[in-house]
Amino acid sequence: MTGATRLVVGFHAVTACLRHQPDAVLEVFVHAERRDPRLRELAQNARARGVKVVPVDVARLEGLAGATRHQGVVARVAAASPPRDLDAVLGGLAEPALLLLLDGVTDPHNLGACLRVADAMGAQAVVVPKDRCVGLTPTVVKVASGAAESVPLITVTNLARTIEKLQERHIRVLGAAHDGEQSLEQVRLAGPVAWVLGAEGSGLRRLTRERCDALVRIPMYGAVESLNVSVAAALCLYETRRRSDPSVPAGTVGGAASGA
Repeated sequence: MTGATRLVVGFHAVTACLRHQPDAVLEVFVHAERRDPRLRELAQNARARGVKVVPVDVARLEGLAGATRHQGVVARVAAASPPRDLDAVLGGLAEPALLLLLDGVTDPHNLGACLRVADAMGAQAVVVPKDRCVGLTPTVVKVASGAAESVPLITVTNLARTIEKLQERHIRVLGAAHDGEQSLEQVRLAGPVAWVLGAEGSGLRRLTRERCDALVRIPMYGAVESLNVSVAAALCLYETRRRSDPSVPAGTVGGAASGA
């Protein structure tokens, strides 16, 4: 086996990889002693796509999965093909989730800049709605400066429902809004976090706002009332990363409004 690889853990994540990027799945490790229909169906699905299925004992699975719950299945996937499914992203995480969700960002330069910011701050994915985003155009890829290959851009049908699914996984969803009840300096940022930002001017849609666990404002110290969404994303993601990673130097974060 050549080239960089990554491990995808759990039924949902492996199934998503087989569905959306089967050519990137190199092999699937399954619990040798399990005979339940769910695992049998997944193995059949993998073989039908030409993927090698390797029965292993539970100790091998636990060694591959580490602290992540493996549910009897782990896949080895080519790292050169980033996942395009949120379940696949979340199933392969080795650290608390840090996600960026964009609501209504239609400018390709903004989306490309947000991907670049997400890469710089270690966010594991950028999530956009199918009907209110520019998509991965050549301009987006160019502005992203390589981040389009390293950070998955996940397109979802319903952003509000996606937020609910993240909350079901105990990921705290924070919406950036100029009228947020908490400031970025005050809000709790421990654990898995997903930030939701809207386009400058239009902000978050009503349903998106209502689904968030909290609305957060970035303090303003100057004359301007708002910032470009990628700048706001940088502030939110940096502050989250700074508080969770002691290796990031401390400093004052403020002086900006969200892109909402």
